[in-house]
Amino acid sequence: MEADTQAHVAFFLTGRRPSEHLDAVDGLDLRPALFAGYRELTQLRHDFPLVLVADRADKLFVQSLSGLTDSALDVVASGSDGERIRKHVLQMEQEIRALTMGGASGTLSALWATAASRLAKNKNKSAADKSLEDSLRRARAAVKVDGELANCDAALPARLLRHAWNAVQKQKAEAFRKDIDRLVLKLSDILKADFERSAAGRSAKHLKESVGTGYGDAFDFDALSHLLAKALPKDEFPESRRRRIRELLAVLGAQQFFPASDAAAKKASAAKPYSFFFDTCGDALSTFRKRMPKLIELAKAIAIAELEIDGQYSEVKHDALFEQFGANGLDPQDLAPFPDYLVCVNAEQMQAAEHAHLMEILSSGLPIKVLLQIDDILEESPNGEGNLTAGMRSRQIANMAIGLNEVYVMQSSSSNLFRFRERMLRGLTYRGPALFSVFSGASGKASGLPPYLVSAAAMESRAFPAFTYDPSAGPNWASRFYLEANSQVDLDWPIQGFAYEDEQHQRVSEDLAFTLVDFVASDRRYAKHLARVPREKWNGSMIPVDEALTRERKGLPDKIPSVLMVDADNVLQRVIVDARLIREARRCREMWHSLQELGGVHNSHAEQLLAREKKAWEDRMQQEAEAHAAVAPATAPAVAAPAASAAPAAASAPVEQEPERSSDEAYIETARCSTCNECTTINNKMFAYDRNQQAYIADINAGTYAQLVEAAESCQVSVIHPGKPRNPKEPGLEELLKRAEPFL
Repeated sequence: MEADTQAHVAFFLTGRRPSEHLDAVDGLDLRPALFAGYRELTQLRHDFPLVLVADRADKLFVQSLSGLTDSALDVVASGSDGERIRKHVLQMEQEIRALTMGGASGTLSALWATAASRLAKNKNKSAADKSLEDSLRRARAAVKVDGELANCDAALPARLLRHAWNAVQKQKAEAFRKDIDRLVLKLSDILKADFERSAAGRSAKHLKESVGTGYGDAFDFDALSHLLAKALPKDEFPESRRRRIRELLAVLGAQQFFPASDAAAKKASAAKPYSFFFDTCGDALSTFRKRMPKLIELAKAIAIAELEIDGQYSEVKHDALFEQFGANGLDPQDLAPFPDYLVCVNAEQMQAAEHAHLMEILSSGLPIKVLLQIDDILEESPNGEGNLTAGMRSRQIANMAIGLNEVYVMQSSSSNLFRFRERMLRGLTYRGPALFSVFSGASGKASGLPPYLVSAAAMESRAFPAFTYDPSAGPNWASRFYLEANSQVDLDWPIQGFAYEDEQHQRVSEDLAFTLVDFVASDRRYAKHLARVPREKWNGSMIPVDEALTRERKGLPDKIPSVLMVDADNVLQRVIVDARLIREARRCREMWHSLQELGGVHNSHAEQLLAREKKAWEDRMQQEAEAHAAVAPATAPAVAAPAASAAPAAASAPVEQEPERSSDEAYIETARCSTCNECTTINNKMFAYDRNQQAYIADINAGTYAQLVEAAESCQVSVIHPGKPRNPKEPGLEELLKRAEPFL
């Protein structure tokens, strides 16, 4: 046993694996134990595939197949046929999911037909065929949308963002074209009215042409022209105004920022609209600058046209003003009606120059939206020592963008994009630059795991947390920064239940923390940092990674961090990890703590303020108690006389005393509770108020020991006693017991 432990310690410190005590993990096809239930994603219901719905600029621009299926079943799966319809439609959903994960593409309607055909082939009886056909026909009628299906793969981030961007820009184009058409019509009417008042407009020839050939002999147009020449005032329309309006019409008609109306687009002279989609930041930036003169010209024409239509344009006042229009560029309000640029770049392909262009875009305030797609966040460090970068490049860019204060920032894994669809739309409609940093999970190096599972694991392990920063949401961090999409956001690592069958065929359940090490352990490139311990050599020196991270190391370690994994046959394996992975996990945890601070979770400033207020409150209570004690002896003689007669009454109503408790038992001194809401805010199922609005422990099993300790620390009158932990396997117990000592 001692030799095994020494081998474990040696591997932890050096990364060298003694073959007689430890096994290599290469070729074992190991994956984290919590992945055991996700081997066949086609059998599981989740958000993918997605349906990219056309012509929608709200959150329904994308819908999940499972969501559409549930909505359809709510409509059609009722009555005596309900269970049969539900079964058939869920089979259809599963078949479509299998098709898309197998590489099939197309619209929902097309793949629905393909899947229905495949399901029908598996039916042998005609009655079954008819019932299946009836179920699917009813369900398809209840699904009111159609669109291209998109799976969670390397193409998803750009495909989904471009689909959303097209929907937003189409809505913007319709509003812009409607406004332009109005301006053109009003300006044309002004010129037409001017012509009608001119000598040419009052000529007999023009009057005859305006009436038409059917009434050519009914009027004396020469006499009518002579009469109008006398009746109407002289032409006072300045030539400069005519010229200005014609120039405005020319600019409005030649604009290329939005597609022209269908009638105008058919003309041979119609200009082809600009493209606003780019593959590099450099191209987008240079194109924006080249088009800026045309953009200023069009914005200027729109502003002047509005004044002309209202009859407010004054050459004396406005000519000089518009002479310098746009000299210092356009502000976000002027740019808002025009199209936003969309750039989709891959982080692995970015060179130094492209990185500089990206930062220039983000710091310039230009309406350019950038998708930064990251396919691999576990790339090796450039120093060649095998260190993880753990998404450092993307983190740095996202952090710098947040620091600029005026950039919309969204970071998310591909698996979470559907849940972030509304936040994606907010970024696309934001007036200013936006950065969408997305991890696709499509590196192809993580033990053959599908991108959906890899990207979800990256988010779960805190390697790539999801968040948004919206400068337009409010004046402070509480309103601007959103972190709640992450699992169990108040914990260092999410904790999930895990059940397995032991060697005696008994069901065993325990809670496992999913850490960065669990995420990295499934990547073949880091097999050298892992060592499998044969089952016969398992011993008490191996502890979970999350527990190891809470231990303060002094000298040689006596406990070695390990993770539970499963092989291809779902047999449980225990794998120890070296110090390098633990260092990376600590770095990842510290980065997560920084995000928690920004999101208001365990905020150190708030905790310090709370501690100061608690100390001030305790000092006041102490001073009041001392003052009361000093006054009591002076007033004692005044109440001495009736004391004897009051004694029986006092004896008949004794003060309720708290029962004596063991220090191992968790309890609250309910009678002393000040009803401060601190404990119920932490967990309102574990803690509750009685009819006197004083706290007691309602259900000790409804929370963790960590929450008991946190409640004890937060209690303003120190009446919560956490006792000893009920779950000996809860992570971080050593540290929690130290924190609990003052309250036992």
